[in-house]
Parts: sequence; C-alpha cells; structure tokens
Amino acid sequence: MSSTGIDTTTIFSSASLKSLAKRSAPAAGIFLASRFFVLMIFGAVAKISGQNVYRYLMRWDSRWYLMIAHWGYVTRVPAGQGPRVQVDLGFFPGLPLIVRFSHAIFGGRYGANGLVMTFFAGLFGSIVLHRILEQRFGTTAASQGLALVVFSPAAVVLSMVYSEAWIILFVSLSIWALDRRIWWFAGLAAGIATSFDPVGAVAVLPCLYVAYQELRTKRNWEVLAAPLLAPLGILWFFLYLWRHTGHFMEYFHAQRAGWQHGPMFTGVFYNIGQFALHFFGSADSAAKALGAFAAVAMIVWLWKKNLPATWWAYLGGALFMASMSPLIGFSPRVLLRAFPIIGATGATLPRRVFVVVLGLSMTCLACLTILSVTFFWTP
Repeated sequence: MSSTGIDTTTIFSSASLKSLAKRSAPAAGIFLASRFFVLMIFGAVAKISGQNVYRYLMRWDSRWYLMIAHWGYVTRVPAGQGPRVQVDLGFFPGLPLIVRFSHAIFGGRYGANGLVMTFFAGLFGSIVLHRILEQRFGTTAASQGLALVVFSPAAVVLSMVYSEAWIILFVSLSIWALDRRIWWFAGLAAGIATSFDPVGAVAVLPCLYVAYQELRTKRNWEVLAAPLLAPLGILWFFLYLWRHTGHFMEYFHAQRAGWQHGPMFTGVFYNIGQFALHFFGSADSAAKALGAFAAVAMIVWLWKKNLPATWWAYLGGALFMASMSPLIGFSPRVLLRAFPIIGATGATLPRRVFVVVLGLSMTCLACLTILSVTFFWTP
C-alpha cells in the first residue's frame, strides 16, 4: 500500500494488466488494421513509382515539424505574402518538442523518431477514444465509432509526423478526466493538447463548460483547476514567440502572410464554389467541399442523439475555427481533429448503414493517400 492509500500491487498485478490488455485489444486491433491499410497503399504506390515508403511519410507538414525539431524556429517572417514567405512560425511546438526529446533519448533520425512517437500516440489515443465511446454507446458501437475515425478520409496523417494523433490522444484524455471529475488531469491534458495545433486549443472549451456548471450548481471551486491549466500550452507558445521574435502574435503574422492570406470566413464558400465550377478538377477543393457537406450531415444526424455537452463544446469549437479560415474550411483533416463528430456518428449509425459509410470512407482514404504523394491533394 502506497502513502496515497492506493494499492499499487493490485493496480500492477498480472490479473489487472491482463484485464487492461483485454479491454484495449479491440481498439488496438482497429487502429493497427487502419495503419496496415495505409501502409499497403503507400507500399503499392512506392513499388510502382520506384520510390520508398519512408519518403512518402516525410512529406508536407512532416517536413516542417522535423525542421523545427532539428533547427528550432526562425526569428522573423519575411516581407511579402504567399508561398514564398512561408516559415515555420506558423506551426505549434508540441510535436517538434516531442521529436527533439525522443531524439535526445534514443538518437537516430529525427524522422524515424517522429514516426514512432506518432504511431504510439495514435495507438493510445485510439484506446482512450474507444473507452469514452464505449461508456456512452456500448462496446460494439464504440468499435464502429473508432473505425470511422481511423479510417476517415484524412487518416493517412496518423501514419505521418502530424499533430492529429496527439490531439486525439490528449483531448480524449481530457474528456475522460472531465467525466470522472479529475479536474487537474483534465486541465493538464487539455493544456498539452493546446500546444499541438490551433484546433487543439479548443480543448479549453469543455473545461470551461464543466467549470461553469459545477460552480453554478455545486459551488465546487476545485473544478477551476481544469480551465486554469487548459490554456497553458498555447500561452507558453505565445510567450516564447514574444521572447524569440519580439512579437506576441507572430504566429498569426506568419499564418496570414504565408499560409492563410485572404478574407476570414471565406474558405468554406470558396471551396464549395470551386467544387461547383470544376467538380473533381481540383482534388483539394473537392475534398474540402465534400467535407463541409459531411460535417453538416453529421451535425444533423447527431443533433438528437443526446451527446455530452463536453463533446459538443469541443467539436463545435473546432468546426467554428475551421469556418474562420480563408483557405482550409471543413477539410478532411479538420474533421479528423474534430474527431468526436466522426466517432459519435459511427457509434450511432445502424449496422447496415455503418458498413456502407465505412466502405465509402475507406475508399476516400485510399484515394487521398494516393493523392498525398502528388501535388493534387495537400494533407
């Protein structure tokens, strides 16, 4: 018995570990199947093109995250606008820090460290997500929900050095802790999530909602630990940028100059317009327009499904953040980051409908995985 009153011999007993492994097996199996699916597609493309799979996994944002891990951030945004002034100040630091930390411990290539760490984040995130879905909808429904998440159209990024796996892990942990009234853990997990991506910063909202309810009904001041800890990741990043570049808001400067210049709240309409004009002539616009239609369909489907308010707070905030973008809109990656909407939809669909929807999602995943090795779709 430890000094805290917790019997650690019971927690780490052989029977407890076997029970944990047994309960985690369905989620782990679904996640591993999805990664095998993606790697088989990459392998087939690599064989045809004469390239290697590792090269495909290091493309796009992976390259930026690894550059930050290796060299750190630049100190300023160049003058001008457009792709020629794109700099790493437009990326959050959570993932580069993990890659740098793992490289310092294990050595080896930064890219290999990033892939391994992200794989385990996806694995553990799938287990936690399956658990919170299971408590709400049951085991079979939880497996459906998780499958729709990890086989969603943009889930190729769960096999790359991208932030989505980490957001799923820490936001799921935060929601899990909020359900159990472990306020400090919920806030800490949300705080870590906010260091990975602007959408991850929406993890603050469930903490704020629960704090409001607890204070209004029970005057439970301990709940404030959650919303007070939740913004620490993004706050630390902005304070770092202030010291590093001299400007507290340099992230937004980098985004507006090089990555997302244009009028706010226009991305969704622009992509739908491009899809109407060119249909599948632009894979990027088509994916984002179809993502917008899918988001609306899922919201309508879930509206009367009695989802927890914490789930609505997170996914609503994530979709609002997406709608603000002048470029991205409801892209498949944004929907993956707003994962409760996909997980809850999969969990509540009738079995026959779910099989059809999963098949369509896997087909889209296969197509976008192939397109990710070209310049037709940017993951």
